[in-house]
Amino acid sequence: MTLLVLVRHGQSTWNLEHRLQGQRMDVPLTPLGRRQADQAARRVKALVPPATPVYSSDQDRALQTAAPIAAALTVQPRPDPRLREQDLGRMEGLLPEQLTPEPAPEGVDIADVRWGGGESLADVAARLRSFLSDLAAAEDGRSPARAVIVSHGDTLRVLLALLDGRTHRECNFDLVLGNGEVITRDADPAQVA
Repeated sequence: MTLLVLVRHGQSTWNLEHRLQGQRMDVPLTPLGRRQADQAARRVKALVPPATPVYSSDQDRALQTAAPIAAALTVQPRPDPRLREQDLGRMEGLLPEQLTPEPAPEGVDIADVRWGGGESLADVAARLRSFLSDLAAAEDGRSPARAVIVSHGDTLRVLLALLDGRTHRECNFDLVLGNGEVITRDADPAQVA
C-alpha cells in the first residue's frame, strides 16, 4: 500500500474571477493561493517524511503549489502532464454565465462527452491510470511507501473515484475540494492501473 497525499492547488487568479480554467497553463496563484500553498506544505510535512516524492501537474498554479511542499520535503517537484486538469476546450476562460447549454448525445453518459471539444472524464481517467501504473513501478518496480500528488479539483475527484474502486462515471462532484486542501488515501496504485 502507498500513502497518497493529495493536494489541490491554491487559489488562482481565475478561481478568484470564477473562470473555467481547464488546461490553461499560465494561470498563477493569487497571494491567498501562495499562502494556501505554504499552509499545505506544513500539513504535508507533518504527514510524510523528508524525501517523499512530490508529483505535480505541469500547470503553473499546481507547480506554484508544489514548490513549497517539495522544498519542505527536500525534493524537487516532478511535473507530469497526466495530472493536468480536464481539458475544457472552447469553454476555457469563460465565466459561468457565458456558457451555452450543450445537450449530451443520446445514449452517451455525460462523463464520456468531450464538452467544449475538450476531454471527457473517461479521458482524464485514462491519463490517471497511466500515471498510477508508472507510480506502481516507480521504485525499482515497486510502489513508493508514500507520494504527494498536487493537482486540480476535477482531476482529483476522478482520481479519488479510481482509488476508491469506482469508475470515472461515479465521481463525487458533491465533494468540495477547497484550494490548498490536503487529503490522504491508502491505495495500491497497481490495482487501480
